[in-house]
Amino acid sequence: MNNILVTGAAGQIGTELVTALRQRYGKDAVVIATGRRTQLPAYIKNSGPFCYLNVLDKNQIEETAFENNVDTIYHMASILSAVGEQKPQLAWDINMNGLYNVLEVARTYDISVMWPSSIAAFGPDTPKVNTPNDTILRPTTIYGVSKVAGELLAEYYFQKFGVDVRSVRYPGIISSETPPGGGTTDYAVAIYYDAVQKGSYSCFVREDTILPMMYMPDAIKALVDLAEADNSRLTHRVYNIGSMSFSAGTLAESIKELIPDFTVKYKPDFRQEIADSWPQSVDDSLARSEWNWEPKYDLHKMTKEMIGKLEAKFSKDKDF
Repeated sequence: MNNILVTGAAGQIGTELVTALRQRYGKDAVVIATGRRTQLPAYIKNSGPFCYLNVLDKNQIEETAFENNVDTIYHMASILSAVGEQKPQLAWDINMNGLYNVLEVARTYDISVMWPSSIAAFGPDTPKVNTPNDTILRPTTIYGVSKVAGELLAEYYFQKFGVDVRSVRYPGIISSETPPGGGTTDYAVAIYYDAVQKGSYSCFVREDTILPMMYMPDAIKALVDLAEADNSRLTHRVYNIGSMSFSAGTLAESIKELIPDFTVKYKPDFRQEIADSWPQSVDDSLARSEWNWEPKYDLHKMTKEMIGKLEAKFSKDKDF
């Protein structure tokens, strides 16, 4: 990976992925791209090559890839589940046509593609516990539908054209750097922010809602590990990756260990139905055996780090 293009660089994962990739491969090796309507932190935008890029414009992607001699694309531009249910046409357009354009450019210029799928690809008919890598994919959200279609499209481009496209099925992602971005699992991020800033939180899923989650450093590690894996060892183009599973109530209790006066009210909304359609845990044994996937964080370690980082961040903001 000598020249990397990251789309969706202003997104939840994109901003931290860019920092990790520039630290690993050098700041000049990573070209970051974001839509014109999105704001990118100055420390990211100014730390290396940057451009505005509309993933719905294939010619623009092609020009960017050609001019920068791109050999790998991390395609992160996406509309997430909760926003997708409010704007399904936009979600399909961005998620599917954006991916199609990236794959077409990759086919033309022999570019490898890293693209995140999601547990949203699963649905009510999927086994809830230790969901297998290969199983029923019948999601009930447009986001999930686009992920299933994307997985199939990626597999087609690999089989038909030899495009080296690889994907991980992300669980809910928790970050101390990027605020919630419109996903169903955002409660697991917002709860930390509100705990530190307000001391209370109104949760939009039930207390007993269990979902698989992952701390951002592990999420980035998984994508980079897979990108660097020996292709001859890979039997799949998409892999389950797991880290931890817990209920909303258990998450709240882990925060109370550090902030004893923290309180939570549970007021489920339309996102509860989405959460109920997803697995409680996934079987990631395939990723562990084929490319040595192994997370570094559990709930206790993540909560301690999240609280510490957010307290430092908001304390710094008050100083200005």
